[in-house]
Amino acid sequence: MTAPVDAILARLDGVRKRGPDQWSARCPAHDDRAPSLSIRELSDGRVLLHDFGGCDVEAIVGAVGLTLTDLFPPKPVAPGCGAAPERRRRLLTAGQALELLEREATVIAVAGVNVGHGIEFSDADRERVLLAAARVAHLRAEVMT
Repeated sequence: MTAPVDAILARLDGVRKRGPDQWSARCPAHDDRAPSLSIRELSDGRVLLHDFGGCDVEAIVGAVGLTLTDLFPPKPVAPGCGAAPERRRRLLTAGQALELLEREATVIAVAGVNVGHGIEFSDADRERVLLAAARVAHLRAEVMT
């Protein structure tokens, strides 16, 4: 199982380690040219997010296809007890999901045009296209559950 901090860091751009259990990144909820998002993992596995650009946590996790519950480690199940089915509250409306899908599809389309014109990808370009594909797959999974 992926730790909550790993799940969020994998979906962010411009991630830089700032110290033990602390990172910064560009906020996915707004056009962030310089990293304004602070990420911190607490000793119990919870993840704290703060955007100095003013975006709220729901917008940040929603922009990368996650929910607030994804910022917390799973609760342990007592021996002999079956886990209750998890009910996930969707933080994105259908319109918001389509906007995110459109943005990621545009990244992939631009990459395709560049390939067609013989323009080579930089490592950063390649990582961004892979991230776009992962975000599209995650949006699909969200819609299917």
